[in-house]
Amino acid sequence: MRICLYGAGSAKLNKKYLDVGYQLGERLAQENHTLVFGAGNNGMMGAVARGMHDNNGKIIGIAPDWMDKFEELYDYCDKLISTSTMDERKRLFLTNSDLFIIAPGGIGTLDEFFQIITLKKLEKHEKPIIMFNIDGYYDVLLDMMSHMKKEKTISGNDTKLYEVATSIDEILNYINTD
Repeated sequence: MRICLYGAGSAKLNKKYLDVGYQLGERLAQENHTLVFGAGNNGMMGAVARGMHDNNGKIIGIAPDWMDKFEELYDYCDKLISTSTMDERKRLFLTNSDLFIIAPGGIGTLDEFFQIITLKKLEKHEKPIIMFNIDGYYDVLLDMMSHMKKEKTISGNDTKLYEVATSIDEILNYINTD
């Protein structure tokens, strides 16, 4: 399965996330999944990619041709797809992936998460989306989504567009039963 990872590219990310990210990459590689990601060398992106690489996993990076001005790119992608825009990058994430994992991240990760669930709501894809809530990272966002549901600014079905996992085992169980 081609699994797209959305997550932080920050070199300053807390080590607890990096450790779990590496383990996620390790387990995905062991189960013969392919990583599709933003080609970043640092943060969650880099940690998962290193876990994949160290365990002979296949890695596909997708990045705008100017991204290296903002962040270091991962050197060991089996395939690196260059785009000219972020919109093209996100479109290629969608077309080159079978499932999406939303790991701890920042503004870019939230942008990708909301775009992918919006497209699912609009029936532009039916691919599974898993929010990886490591150590409660997304608790505040999940509370906000519940609040929005309560206030009827989103429908009750909107929070069913994605799954929430708190461990790698939960992610793998979901992948293997989907």
